[in-house]
Order: sequence, then structure tokens, then C-alpha cells
Amino acid sequence: MSHAYSTFETLCKQNAVLRDTVSLNSGIQLASWYNKHDTVTVKSDHHTLSLYVADGYESYQKTPGGWKNGGGPDRFCLMPKEGETTWDIRDDLSFVHLYCTDEHLRDTAEKIWDRSPAVLTLDEKIFADDARITAVYRQFLLGCDWQQQANQLTLSSASTLLLTHLIQHYSSVQWRLPTVTGGLAPFVLRNTLAYIEENLSQPLPLAALAQEAALSEYHFARMFRQSMQMAPHQYVMQRRMEKAKELVRYSAMSLTEIALACGFSSASHFSNRFRSATGKTPSQLRAAAQ
Repeated sequence: MSHAYSTFETLCKQNAVLRDTVSLNSGIQLASWYNKHDTVTVKSDHHTLSLYVADGYESYQKTPGGWKNGGGPDRFCLMPKEGETTWDIRDDLSFVHLYCTDEHLRDTAEKIWDRSPAVLTLDEKIFADDARITAVYRQFLLGCDWQQQANQLTLSSASTLLLTHLIQHYSSVQWRLPTVTGGLAPFVLRNTLAYIEENLSQPLPLAALAQEAALSEYHFARMFRQSMQMAPHQYVMQRRMEKAKELVRYSAMSLTEIALACGFSSASHFSNRFRSATGKTPSQLRAAAQ
């Protein structure tokens, strides 16, 4: 379910430089931007969550009382749909946008709380601080190659965390998170781990794993962590690396074939991840094993 996000389209026509973008399986889109010396007016039919990654001190928003600034690294802006905002970017600004719709918020609410709010609106926030939003952006979204299918699980998990946080703290409902106690039932855990092993060459988004376990993404992720002492995306990456090490040492497959078999769409990305996990590149390990 792809959506054309008007804020993204508007920025593409301005001075803004698009550094990276990815559409997730859910239809949520991420975009990384740089801008300077630009005036932008945005009105959209979708929600935008923006995090300032670097600079931004000279970014001004037009208010009834004149131009107001307050930006800087780790400040965030939440721009709900239908709101119109005008910005004057007078100096360097690097930022990341997450674009989503009402449907995405409702879908998240239904998966986590198992109910749908009659009305769900978001609050506008400009130049605000939130350590949780910063942590999710910096840990999951900024340190990660968006174009690698092996990272889809990390990106989709992060976007669900962000939407959950917005519903909890910046929406008209502000529901408290349900408590999850205990891990996955033993047979569900066995089936899930077997499913992961069989599909390491695939993207393995959180939705697919949760569906396999017949649970909501939220409950699945928390129960999996209880059972395995690590998040699903960490476990999947660990298994990809273990499989890769075995194939590098004991198979005659080429390194490109091994990368694809372990869910990496490029040999260079695979080599980088492999080296950070093992201390050696795949070719170094293969030479040492012969």
C-alpha cells in the first residue's frame, strides 16, 4: 500500500537535497534530507515526524507573532496532517522525516491495544525534545543502510516504536502500554526459530514473524525478547552471521552467493557487517580456514 507523500514531493521541488529514502512494507516512508537557504510551505494529508540530525540552529518557523527558531541536533517537530507550516532555513540543516497516514496510526493502535479509537489526532510539536524519539532515530535509523533488505526488520521495528510512542504521548488518546509478561509458548518459539532459519535469505519483516506466531507485532516482539533475551532483529542478524561463517568456512559458494543466501543484497554491505561481527572480512576468514 504505497502512498504519495506531499511533504516529500514538495521538498523534492525545493532546494532540499535528498540523501536517502526508503518505503517500508507497511507503506511508511523514511527520508533523509539536507537543506540550506530555502523557504518552504508545507500542507499535507499525512503526518510528518522530523528529527534534526545536525545543525538547524538557523531554522525558523512562521508564527502569528513572527519568525521563531529553537532548532538544533535532536530537536523534533511533529506536523499533523492538514496543518500548514512555513519554514525559513537560513543555514545548514540535516534532518530525517518519517511520513505516515491515519491508517498507519490506527493499524498500530489496533495491533498493540486491540481496539480502535473513535478519534485519533496528533498534537503539533515544534522544536521539542524527547529522549525516546532521539534514541530510536539514532540507534535504529541513522546507523543503518536503508537500501539493504537485511535491515528491513530493524527499520520496520523502529517505525512501529515511533508510532506507538506518538499514540502514547502526542495524540488525543494517550493510552498506556499494555503489560506483557512471559515469553512465547515453547512450540510457538520452536516454530518461529525454524521459520527464521528457513528464510534467512528473505527480508523477514517483523509483521511476517508476528504473523507466523499469530500475535500482534507488539506482543510478539516483547514475548520474543523475554524468551531469547534479545530483540527479534538482533537474533535474526546473529543467525545471518552464524550461517555466513559456516558457508564461508565450509562451502564452495562464492562470497556473493553467500551474501544473498544470508539476506544481504550487496556483497560490500555483507562484507562490512561480517567484519564488524567477526573482526575479519569473509575473504580473510576463508583464506584462514584453508
